[in-house]
Amino acid sequence: MHQNPPSLANALVHYVTTNITPQQTLKEISVSLRVLEKKSPCNFLVYGLGHDSLMWTSLNHGGRTVFLEEDKAWIEQIRQKLPSLESYHVTYETRVHQADGLLEKGMGDECKVVGDPRFSKCQLALKGFPNDIYDIEWDLIMVDAPTGYHDEAPGRMNAIYTAGLMARNRENGETDVFVHDVDRVVEDKFSKAFLCEGYLTEQEGRLRHFIIPSHRARSGRPFCPE
Repeated sequence: MHQNPPSLANALVHYVTTNITPQQTLKEISVSLRVLEKKSPCNFLVYGLGHDSLMWTSLNHGGRTVFLEEDKAWIEQIRQKLPSLESYHVTYETRVHQADGLLEKGMGDECKVVGDPRFSKCQLALKGFPNDIYDIEWDLIMVDAPTGYHDEAPGRMNAIYTAGLMARNRENGETDVFVHDVDRVVEDKFSKAFLCEGYLTEQEGRLRHFIIPSHRARSGRPFCPE
């Protein structure tokens, strides 16, 4: 008899016994699910730790799923309930009201250089993550954080840019990058500008799915496809 992996069993029990709705709709989740079914077990990086984190980890059974979260107290709360999840506390220095200025800076030449985000001269590149995050080649990246729905929230400007930079900087192959909440101005503009409309493969509800090829494997590739 085929047995479900333990992480899946735990996930099912967890969701059956909680009455919390996940951040994404079923249709939105199924976009990433289709990619995971093809690529799992793989390396999956998620900006944001939420009620759907156990689901993502379970769907990527045997792979490595890592969550980056801005709220320390929330990490502790989730850790007590779900100690098996791999999450790291990260800080974001920006605020949503700075988005227009950052978008303009992102158009500068230093932001079109492909490389390790730690050494980027672009103001949008996030440098404060654990080294491990930069050393791994991520097959999937989901940007569903940091908080972005009011002016003083950190906003996802840098997260979206950095996800795109990590994708371009992999040695070869391609990265599936997902951005949630694209009904908001920052998520909409920054994903189009830095993950590129030419790399957009589908949009379902508030979720966009981009497939970004390695720019190291073929030098001279423009930042966005022409």
